[in-house]
Amino acid sequence: MYREISKLIIYTDANKDNILSSLGSIFYRFDKKLLSPEDARSEIYAQVRRLLDVATRYGFDNDLWHNYLTYLMITDENPFSLTYEKAGKQEGTVNTFAINDFCVFKNLFDFDFSKIEQELGINCFSVLSDYHAISKREQIYNKNVSEKVRALSKQIEAAKDGYEVFDVVTEFYRMYGVGMYGLNKAFRLEGDETSGVSMRPISNMEPVSLDDLVGYELQKKMLIENTEAFVNGKGANNVLLYGDSGTGKSTSIKAIVNKYYDSGLRMIEIYKHQFRYLSRIISEIKNRNYRFIIYMDDLSFEEQEIEYKYLKAIIEGGVETKPDNVLIYATSNRRHLIRETWKDRTDSEINGDIHRSETIEEKLSLVNRFGLSIGYMKPSRDEFDKIVLELAKRGGVSLPDDEILMEAHRWELRNGGISGRTAQQFVNHLRGRG
Repeated sequence: MYREISKLIIYTDANKDNILSSLGSIFYRFDKKLLSPEDARSEIYAQVRRLLDVATRYGFDNDLWHNYLTYLMITDENPFSLTYEKAGKQEGTVNTFAINDFCVFKNLFDFDFSKIEQELGINCFSVLSDYHAISKREQIYNKNVSEKVRALSKQIEAAKDGYEVFDVVTEFYRMYGVGMYGLNKAFRLEGDETSGVSMRPISNMEPVSLDDLVGYELQKKMLIENTEAFVNGKGANNVLLYGDSGTGKSTSIKAIVNKYYDSGLRMIEIYKHQFRYLSRIISEIKNRNYRFIIYMDDLSFEEQEIEYKYLKAIIEGGVETKPDNVLIYATSNRRHLIRETWKDRTDSEINGDIHRSETIEEKLSLVNRFGLSIGYMKPSRDEFDKIVLELAKRGGVSLPDDEILMEAHRWELRNGGISGRTAQQFVNHLRGRG
């Protein structure tokens, strides 16, 4: 194994301080009589535990060794993989080095562990080649990563040689990209100036679709048209989804990301106190081959808050132009985002003309920077009834319609009034009741 690892040229970072390099070191030291059988077994078992941890985190199954090697290849951000992500298949000398590395990985895929298992009296590698989780239903892992890794692993298993591995892996780069942006749909910022700010994948994004949101057909149509234009590289606008609480604004954005993930759409969730890092985020993602929605949920500002000025500069008006692969989608219960007070309306009258105060104009200029504003208003009583009955039907509730609606009206009086969220909570209550 260590002889194969030493042949890597481009993917050298893929074998640093990880399970592959650790196993290579163990095999080398054991082969050179620098490690006793007892110590070799102990160190191998330590790496097996690491591999099981990775498998649990990402939901790997069947041949864990193959899954792991596949994961290394599609998460290694090197000049070769990043070029193929951005521009697709290219002709060049670097392909010779890449094919060399894929031949190495194919040999590692087919590595025969039986010799060392016999010498050490172990069978862990044989067990890992046919691994089955106890209960997938109870596992919490990033299913998107799991599905992509396992599917590509099967393709590499079937490949005849490194040339075919080159074809399937580079096609994966073209379709999905490389690294965490290629495998994950959504991200959030973690840390601060002291500890350092970094992007972290959101492992279990809610698997909602636009069909899950009953009603609001015009709003969904507007959001789809804008997003499709964006992912197709055409002109698109920043979007503000405003309106009453519980009407499906956040659900719509999550559903849009799920719908267009395969088209290269990704989402970065950011909170108000993190706006100062917006320029840093955009600098990191502007040259990647994805379309990014920077998502701001429940966006609003009180009178004394000034974070909105960071946002204004990023959306429009800063020295650096916002890249074409970034849009901002925000939700808010406030149409104008920023709280207005009567103090802001200290207008002056000149020759009978009323001049609005500059304070108000400054605050309203933020919402004007969103090219598309979509209103999500509280449903009428009839619309609420239709939403309840549709959700009850989808949820398998078998009660008569009139009984469902009678209980729904009582429920909404006690639990926050008429909204899509209230309807869903009521149907959840009915389903839980059996």
